[in-house]
Order: sequence, then C-alpha cells, then structure tokens
Amino acid sequence: MLPPELAKQIRLLEIRTNRVVDEITGGAYRSVFKGRGIEFDEVREYTAEDDVRDIDWNVSARMGSPYVKKFIEERELTVLLLVDVSASGAFGSAEKSKRRTAAELAALLAFSAGHNGDKVGLLMFSDKIELFVPPRSGRRHTLRLIREMLAFEPQSPGTDIDLALRETAQLLKKRSVIFLLSDLVAEKDFEASLKILNRKHDCVALQIFDPVEHRWPSASPVVVEDAETGRLIAFGGGRHALSRLDHALEAARSRREEICRRARVDLVEIESGKDVLRPVIEFFSRRRSRQSR
Repeated sequence: MLPPELAKQIRLLEIRTNRVVDEITGGAYRSVFKGRGIEFDEVREYTAEDDVRDIDWNVSARMGSPYVKKFIEERELTVLLLVDVSASGAFGSAEKSKRRTAAELAALLAFSAGHNGDKVGLLMFSDKIELFVPPRSGRRHTLRLIREMLAFEPQSPGTDIDLALRETAQLLKKRSVIFLLSDLVAEKDFEASLKILNRKHDCVALQIFDPVEHRWPSASPVVVEDAETGRLIAFGGGRHALSRLDHALEAARSRREEICRRARVDLVEIESGKDVLRPVIEFFSRRRSRQSR
C-alpha cells in the first residue's frame, strides 16, 4: 500500500498532466516521432511510382534489375525515460529540486506516450544502473513509473552517463525514442556513447538545471559541498572571481551544447522550479517545423 503522501503526489501529477497532455498529443507528439519505428515488409521490383532512394542495390545486382526494399511504420512507439538520479539532483535553490522537476517532466512524457498507446519504460542511473523497468503500455504501468520516480532512493551518489547510454544500447533491441533527463554534469566523457545510441534510436537530451548553475547569484564568499563527492569548494567572492565563475559556467554550458550538436541530438534546457510544459511544447514545435522544411 502506498503511503498517503506519495499517493497524493502521484494523483496530483496525473491530474495536472492530463490537463496539458492534449497540448502535446494533439498532433505534435505523433508528427515529431512519426516514422521513427519501422519494420521490414518486402523486397519487390522497382516501379515508376517508387522513390529511387528505396532501391536495394545489393538485391538489384543479384537479380539483374532494380528492386526496392519496402518498410511499414509500426503502429506504436517504444519510449524510454533515461533518468539521472545521482545526488546532484537533490539540489534546488528554487521551489523544486532538479529531481522533482525531472519527475514532473517524466510524468508529462509518460502520460503523453500512454495517451498515444505507446510503450514506455524507465531506466534510472547514478554511476551504476539503479533500476530498469522494461517498456510496457497501460495506465497502471505508467503510474508505476511515476511512483518509482518519486519514491526511489538511489544506492550511489555518483554519475556515469556514459555507462547508462551503453547499457541502454544493450537493453533496447528495437528502434525507440529515448529521453535523457539529466543535468548532463559528468566527469567521464559520454559523447561517443551518445552518438552510437542516436544512430539506432531517436535521442532527446532534456538538461535539467538550477538557475545558479547558469549564473552565480552573489559575489559574497561562500563554501559549497559537492553532493556527489562530498568535496568542499570555496568561492572567495568579489567581482573578478564572480566574472571568472560566470565564464566557467558558460563554458560548461557551451560544452554540453557542443556534445549534443556533434551527436546530432536535440538539447532542451529545463529550469528546475519552473513549469516544464513550455520548453517541451517549444521543442515539439521547433522539431516539427524543421521536419516540414
């Protein structure tokens, strides 16, 4: 039996999400990922109505005449929520922590996928795989994913995005839509793994950040503790130190953008404590416009 407070949180998330889910599922969700899941249907002789890009040159060479390979679109998508549950997610200078924001975002995506009859799975990671729930469809399954997101206590504080991406590539055998929910802060480089995963699947990086991670709020001296390592970091204060810190934060932000750009992965920035719907809607709109061009 669920604790009353957790059951209340889940119910409130479901009510709130159901109010806005049509803004995503009203054509946008399907059109953005339409055709991403396809399966082989047949090889047949080329006709004048076929697209020359569909010609299978290997088969054509063996048969002595042009043949095309045809595919059919799968009726349902497989969606995986790849969620960073490392200790840095507990931080929140605003009303909500990064982890709570991630839970709301995951709920929005899970209910959107469920509304379309798609299968949804969940993989939570720190510097190891903490939990994997295979993709399934249905409201009860979706509610289980949200419950796990809100109540799960990770065993390790660290972060290893590279490991999570490599494990995901091993677990998912069919082409899927993968939403990576993380602050994307990791000591180990993950660009190569992200590129490899995105070649087979459709990956979207949803970077959840706290406002102070983009701009430090004060020039006053302060000592902060790294939630993942326990290391104390001293900021001496002053305008020049603040300027250097702001430049370092902007450089880190640019590196994340460059990693995603080189991997050809869409990057969506989500500020913790603010409404998660607007940046998601804007992402779907940008992607739909790009595909129409």
